Formats: sequence, structure tokens, C-alpha cells
Amino acid sequence: MHLIPLTASYKTLIIILGPTASGKTDLAIKVAKLLGTEIISADSRQFYRGLSIGTAKPTDGQLSEVKHHFISHISITEDYNISRFEHDALLVLENLFNTHQTVVMTGGSGLYIDAVCNGLDDQPEHDPEIRKQLNAEFKSSGISYLQAELLRLDPAYYEVVDLSNPHRLMRALEVCMMTGKPYSEKAGNSSGASKS
Repeated sequence: MHLIPLTASYKTLIIILGPTASGKTDLAIKVAKLLGTEIISADSRQFYRGLSIGTAKPTDGQLSEVKHHFISHISITEDYNISRFEHDALLVLENLFNTHQTVVMTGGSGLYIDAVCNGLDDQPEHDPEIRKQLNAEFKSSGISYLQAELLRLDPAYYEVVDLSNPHRLMRALEVCMMTGKPYSEKAGNSSGASKS
């Protein structure tokens, strides 16, 4: 657990980061209740409605104990990325800091937490044609195609990315194909992603 002061007025964001099933949710709830505050989820798999298996989302009982943000808030069909999360989370934080001295953020997606705390490097916009091509390959050849292509184009990022997440694989491949450079060359990409 780390305490990160965000402003000169001593507003504090408490980060609770760790792998799935490590007890983050219970600890976050205890801390939030103790401090009378709310929780921001930074776990990219918990954002989606209808995606529950393997995500360790808080139970209905846990959600009733403390207000959570970014749990099941978007459709599984919606294109939601780290840039949008950074924007949305900073707006929520700004609002929460109007009424709370401290806010808790928890999750297993270190890259998403890092984006909120340190900002994102500029990333190329999506290329609809490349994304269409990658989606078609994914549908016809499965995730193994995306994994093999990423290993070929960016072995450094292949070593740290969640290889079971097709959206992350496609985004990295999209950047590689658009820029002609490895996705991991963008500062923070190779260190921020995690297989946990």
C-alpha cells in the first residue's frame, strides 16, 4: 500500500495494488470505511458488465459496504481503453476530493493505476482499418495468432503483457503496425503491464 499526495492541499490517494485474490478488496473496504471515503477500481477486467468469471469483482455485499466506482460500468462491447480510464478516473477523483480528504484506489492493473498517478505518454490514435484486420484475424485464427504476432513484433512487451487479454494484444499490435516501432518503446509500457 502506498500513499500518494496528489495536491498541495494534502489530498491523498491510497493505492492498494496486487494480484487477483490477494485480499485487495477486503483491505480497500476496511481502509475506506475507516477513513469515511470511497473506492475507485483500477482493475480493467472489472469495468465490464457481464464479465464476472475470473475477475474477482467485489460481491454485492462488499459493494453495499462502501461506494465503488468503475465496477461493471460499461458494456463488454464498448471500446474502453487506458486513456479513457485516465480521463474518467481523474474527473471522479476531482469530484471526490471536493468532499473527501482521502480516496482509495485498488486493482491489479498497474498500468491503469500508473496512468492516473503519473499520466500517459502520447499514444497514436486507433486506426480503424488495422483494428478491423486484427479483429478478423482474431476471429479466424484465435488468440494464438495475436500472441505470435506480438512475439514477432515486440518480444519485450510479449514478456509482460497479459497474454490472455486480446484487447491489450490488439492495441499493442496496432501501435506496432502504425508506427513501425515496438509498443514497449513507449515509456512505461513494458514496466506497467503485468500478467497478474
